[in-house]
Amino acid sequence: MDSNTSLQVHYFIQPGKVVAHPTVVLAYSGGLDTSVAIRWLMDKGLDVVALTVDVGQPGDLAATKRKAEATGARKAYVIDAREEFADEYITRALKANAMYEGQYPLSTALARPLIGKLLVDIARKEGAQSVAHGCTGKGNDQVRFDLCTTALAPDLTVIAPARVWNLTREQEIEYAREHGIPVPASKGSPYSTDENLWGRSVECGVLENPAIEPPEEAFEWTASPLAAPNEPAYANIGFEAGVPVALNGKRMDLLAIITKLNGLAGTHGVGRIDHVESRVVGIKSREVYECPAAIVLTKAHQALEAMVLPRDVLDFKRGVEARYANLIYDGLWFTPLREALDAFVDETQARVSGEVSVKLFKGAAAVVGRTSPFSLYEHRLATYSSGDTFRQEMAEGFIYVWGLPARTWAAIGERAQPTKLVKAAKRAK
Repeated sequence: MDSNTSLQVHYFIQPGKVVAHPTVVLAYSGGLDTSVAIRWLMDKGLDVVALTVDVGQPGDLAATKRKAEATGARKAYVIDAREEFADEYITRALKANAMYEGQYPLSTALARPLIGKLLVDIARKEGAQSVAHGCTGKGNDQVRFDLCTTALAPDLTVIAPARVWNLTREQEIEYAREHGIPVPASKGSPYSTDENLWGRSVECGVLENPAIEPPEEAFEWTASPLAAPNEPAYANIGFEAGVPVALNGKRMDLLAIITKLNGLAGTHGVGRIDHVESRVVGIKSREVYECPAAIVLTKAHQALEAMVLPRDVLDFKRGVEARYANLIYDGLWFTPLREALDAFVDETQARVSGEVSVKLFKGAAAVVGRTSPFSLYEHRLATYSSGDTFRQEMAEGFIYVWGLPARTWAAIGERAQPTKLVKAAKRAK
């Protein structure tokens, strides 16, 4: 341990409070960072309550609970928040087509405000003075968890052992081994992963070199496009007011749709993302993601919006979407701006109903069909064949009026070119 480990318990307690046995609620995944964090927090004299939130990650969460208790947690909670995650967080992001820097569907970022909210809920229930997380000082998640707590419970202190301790992953692995803490990482397999319904993120190891192609061993949810089936599959997605409600003709809730699409699209190699992104703390980071359902549903939703929304609404909404994605990424979910943007987005979704067909083949997800009772597409206006009702003779007048500003500008320019003005000024002298 370094010198920071000499910090005393009072460092974590609000000034003026006296607590005999201070309690901290730790966001516990069972991975390397949070596993060693339990022991570290205990060494500071804190009672640790572990909270594991089920947002669709794989694994035996009952075993994760037992592991937290065996590692030293006084109590361990496991909360199934999958439906809430789908209905209250993913739904909002999907309606906003939220894609950070145009590529990343925000799978990890989107789960953080939900976990942060539940951390605060358990802290209130347990009478805790602090909450803790396993995030490092380089990452985005520290910002998200800290800001969630600030917004929802500013009286609580936030502890980040990895940020204070400042150990490398290799040192954490050694610490875990020394203290008999089982962790799913080793020096030979240094990948750091995070998984939930909306996607899987992978970093560390060879992926830290952006010049190297991600090896196949880094992927778990998606088949290599080269090894994907030679025949395409189709996902026919039904929407009501911007929300997916059916898959391939069968009505089901969003949680089930996402789960099935992750399997179907992943089998066909859809959803791989290799992105050098801009972190909140100001550094660039190479991130690899697998987001099969997120990619398919977002493309389908965008295609349906293109059919039912006017151009000016689509143009304005794209700016809102970019701001919404940044807001999620930056940890600003619990803010008045997010609520205001939700109000606008919800207003645009009233007519985003219909069905979209997406073709899945060799890593590609292509929209190949769409229908809607609110479609602005009119065959009789768009066709060049018989039945055309568009009055082409009216186009000339429209073009004249539409181009009048450009025509006027050009005409004035002919009379007042900069070179002519300069010559006239010199003659006047």
